[in-house]
Amino acid sequence: MRMSGKLESDIAVRRAASQIPYREALDEMDARNRAIAAGEARELLWLLEHPPVYTAGTSAAEAELLDPRFEVVEAGRGGRYTYHGPGQRIGYVMLDLTKRGRDVRKFVHSLEGWVIDTLGDLGVESWRAEGRIGIWTRDIDGTEAKIGAIGVRVRRWVTMHGFSVNLNPDLSHFAGIVPCGIEEFGVTSLARLGIDISAEQWDDALLARGGSFLDRLSENSGARK
Repeated sequence: MRMSGKLESDIAVRRAASQIPYREALDEMDARNRAIAAGEARELLWLLEHPPVYTAGTSAAEAELLDPRFEVVEAGRGGRYTYHGPGQRIGYVMLDLTKRGRDVRKFVHSLEGWVIDTLGDLGVESWRAEGRIGIWTRDIDGTEAKIGAIGVRVRRWVTMHGFSVNLNPDLSHFAGIVPCGIEEFGVTSLARLGIDISAEQWDDALLARGGSFLDRLSENSGARK
């Protein structure tokens, strides 16, 4: 396993201990995106948690908002409806793709691989599923269930948003939406699978795979300035 030194030497890492309101995070991401694109700020990995909120991606369908019990915010990212809340760890990844190959598909694939590798280190086998966005695993009843979500936006070749992973959220909160527009599969968490892990422990495990993430992103990239 590659340690995080390579990632942390290249990219600023911010680990939030308290919950950050979603709209506040959007404003900060917008400002950071502009600063990175202008060469005025370092790339950033921001690890955090939100108070309960439903977020709508650019493909969100109104019929998939079943019970708006929490605030609904238009996120500006790709995808459909997603829930964020306590017990779910968010990773906002703001990278300058002009330095990393300008390949959005490869960025998303590398991001998925980073989460999958980290979950594997914690004893959870997970995978991508053809035609279904997100990170999937085997739930306690043997069915496939989503344990992580992916949603990104690229502006000025700088990435925004990123991924979320369910550590120990209240899974009933997902019932207010059709998560990512997929009705036939459920949602699970590390806690439901019997793994008790804190946000700090998750962050440590993720950062331990950070070098591998950057290596995967830069492989045969032909990065251009």
